[in-house]
Amino acid sequence: MNTFLISLKSKKMILDGATGTELNRRGVDTGLPLWSANALLNDRDADILKQIHADYLNAGADIITTNTFRTHARALAPSGNAHRALELTRRAVDIARAAIASVPLDSPKFIAGSISTLEDCYEPDKVPTDAELHAEHAERVKHLFECGVDFFLIETINSVREALVITKLAISTGLPVVVSFVCNQDGKILSGETLTEAANQLLPLGISAIGVNCGPTPNLAKPLAELESVCGKDFPLIAYGNIGYADDEVGWVNTDSEQPEIYCKHALGWNAKIVGGCCGTTPAHIARLKTSLQSGSE
Repeated sequence: MNTFLISLKSKKMILDGATGTELNRRGVDTGLPLWSANALLNDRDADILKQIHADYLNAGADIITTNTFRTHARALAPSGNAHRALELTRRAVDIARAAIASVPLDSPKFIAGSISTLEDCYEPDKVPTDAELHAEHAERVKHLFECGVDFFLIETINSVREALVITKLAISTGLPVVVSFVCNQDGKILSGETLTEAANQLLPLGISAIGVNCGPTPNLAKPLAELESVCGKDFPLIAYGNIGYADDEVGWVNTDSEQPEIYCKHALGWNAKIVGGCCGTTPAHIARLKTSLQSGSE
């Protein structure tokens, strides 16, 4: 069995926290359209990215996520970098691998290959045609697979249609696949579809976990409860909430609306096997999660 799946079966796993907003906190330009991918364009910012990964590992993360949310050709095109999709994806994976090699390890650590929506993750009306989804996501999956990720994290997905296309492509590689949706306050996927619909179509494909991310932290309990009712209490769920709010110019505005101890209280109440942080969270949030899990607060 895949080493990641063995760990997932045996314990609650800690995902890292935010990358893009943490880059912004540390002085890296995260302006749109490239957002977090800006950090891959020069050595100084790449070193900061590596340190962020290392800080999450030192905080207790079992999984670090590649900085590939916007390294696909469509996202890179407005800046004239579409031809660099494989190059920048490879650099992101190499940086994650180097971060793991740079810190003392007390247990196996895993690299999640991040795949997001082709268009804005908050605008489901912009999901491209099936033909475009298949062609462009096939390239993303191929790039991440070739670069050596441990599993695919299909995240911040806003429609079942796009989720199905990516998942089928990712499953075909033989690597584990985790799928996470972004939901509205009512607990529905931003497309208006239910998580029940999503789970019923994704589970037969052989995914390893399903869940929700990039919603306000207090709002995640409801959709997670729905997923548990559909998937069963033993099927792994993933959950990671955000802090702050989206912005059309800089991508995200950080706030301190959820301090680590408050965030942790929410997170420890989630019925999830993989727990971490999304936009706005920091290594301090992950460290608090690790401490609480070690003390038996789960």
